[in-house]
Amino acid sequence: MLLLFVVASVGLLFYYDGKLHRTEALVPYAGRPADTPGTNWLIVGSDSRADLSDDQRQQLSTGDSDGSRTDTIMMVHKPPSGSAMIISIPRDLYVPIPGQGSHKINAAFNFGGPQLLTQTVEQLSGVRIDHYAEIGFGGFDSVVDAVGGVTICLDQPLNDPKAGLRLPKGCQELNGRQALGLVRTRAFPNADLERVVNQRKFLNALMAKATSPSVLANPFRLIPFVNGAVDALTVDEGDHIWNLMGLAWALRGNPITTTTPTGGDEYTDDGDSLAVGDNTEQFFTYIRKGLPVPDDLLSGKGGVLGG
Repeated sequence: MLLLFVVASVGLLFYYDGKLHRTEALVPYAGRPADTPGTNWLIVGSDSRADLSDDQRQQLSTGDSDGSRTDTIMMVHKPPSGSAMIISIPRDLYVPIPGQGSHKINAAFNFGGPQLLTQTVEQLSGVRIDHYAEIGFGGFDSVVDAVGGVTICLDQPLNDPKAGLRLPKGCQELNGRQALGLVRTRAFPNADLERVVNQRKFLNALMAKATSPSVLANPFRLIPFVNGAVDALTVDEGDHIWNLMGLAWALRGNPITTTTPTGGDEYTDDGDSLAVGDNTEQFFTYIRKGLPVPDDLLSGKGGVLGG
C-alpha cells in the first residue's frame, strides 16, 4: 500500500508538471548577471484580458484595455540562510529598458514580454533571476476560490467601483472576485505604493492558506487548488511543479516584505514616475551578496490589510 501511494504521488507530480504553461522568460544575453547567492523568483501579475470572455470581464470588473502590462512585479528572494523576502518593484519605477530607452518598468512586459521584463529587472538589480511565474486576471480569482477563499482583516472600508470592490472594515473571507479587486485597487492617497503593500500581504495570506492542513489534508480543496494553479500560472521553460511547491512553502511563514526603495517622485516622458536612487542600488547590493538588508532600507508597513 505504501509503495502504491508513493508511485501514485510521483505519478501525479509529473502529471501536473506536464500540464504547466511554459514560456522562455530566462534566456542568455550579453552582460547577464552571474549566479547570485540564494534563489530568486520574478513573479508577475499580468493585466492581459486576452483569455477573458466578455462576461468574465464584466464579472471581474477588469475593463477592456488592450495589450498586456504588469500590474504586479515582485521579486521573491530566498537567501542562503534566514527568512525569505517578498520585494515589490513599483510599476512606475523609471528605468532603462534594453532597446527601448527609459520608461516605467511595467512597460517592459508590453514591449517584449517576459524575456524583456526579466532582463530589465536583472539589469536594474544586478540579481540573476532563477525562476519565473506569471498569473493573469483570469487565473487569480480561480486560485483563491479553489482554497475556499482567504480571510483578511481590513483597517478601513474599501470602495472602488473601477475594481468592482466594496468591502467593510474588519475581518472577512474574500472570494476570488473580491481578492482580485483588492490586489488591483489603487484608491489610496499613495496609489500604487500602497497597493503593492496589500499585494504582498495578500500573497502571504494566500500561501499560508494553500499550505495549511485545511487544504493539504482535504483532497476536495487540494486537488482544485493544484488544478487551478496549474491552469492559471505560466512559468519558465526550466521551471517545474516542485519549484512552485518550494516557493509556496517558503512564503507560508513570516517572510520579510518590502518595497524597493526609490529616489522619490520625478516627472518623465511617461508622466509621474519614481526615480532610481542611491538607496535602490544599496538595497540590491545586499540582495546580490545574499546578506541581510538593513532596516533603514526596508519599508514593509502601510496598506489596508492588518498584520
